Amino acid sequence: MNKDKRSLTATTDTSTRHLPTLLDRKDLDDFKKLVPELRNNWVKRQMFRTETEMRISVLSDARHGTNAAKYWQSVREQNAHFEEVMRLSFENRKNDVELKKLKRKLKMEKDPLEKESIQIIIEENIYVQASQQLEAQARMREIKTWSRLKKEFNDGSFNDQDVNQHQLESYEHSLTQKKKTLTSGTSQPEVFNVLGQLATLERVKKAGEIKYDGIHRKALSKKSGIGDKSPRSKKK
Repeated sequence: MNKDKRSLTATTDTSTRHLPTLLDRKDLDDFKKLVPELRNNWVKRQMFRTETEMRISVLSDARHGTNAAKYWQSVREQNAHFEEVMRLSFENRKNDVELKKLKRKLKMEKDPLEKESIQIIIEENIYVQASQQLEAQARMREIKTWSRLKKEFNDGSFNDQDVNQHQLESYEHSLTQKKKTLTSGTSQPEVFNVLGQLATLERVKKAGEIKYDGIHRKALSKKSGIGDKSPRSKKK
């Protein structure tokens, strides 16, 4: 039995003893019968995305139609889970210190009711720790899957250090797919948004406004006149 199951078993065993104050006799009997099933559900329940959901929902071809787009979305997703694992690590460590303090306080406490209150908080913290550990494991599963997907999509056809360099092509694909879904029933703001972005993208590409030099990306607004409020001198 892993640590998560041990923590949950101890917590549910303790809580079950106190359920008569919350449930009637029939519900309590039914709950006790369901405890093994509920423990199993707690461990095997889905947390976060499966690989199927990653590939079909998160990395849908309509939204991320190039390997570069899929790669960089995988980077975003992986990093989000990494940051959450780090946050969980800090929270788990703080909770562990709090548990030690509570156990020390419990040993020193003389008042029976205060001891009972402290014990309840200890049990609650143990459950929180078990939940944190289960969440961390689920996030690590996603982190490892995103790592594998990044390797799969990184075919050497794009810059894997600068996210900006794939975006003109990827945005064009995504906006073109969105344009195909527009109908007479589509709201005016949505039509304006899609067609406006697509028109801007086409102008930017045609004007060559965005230059890649490996370090800097410079938008040449002067070339297109966008944002230039000063009158241009006319040739005589």
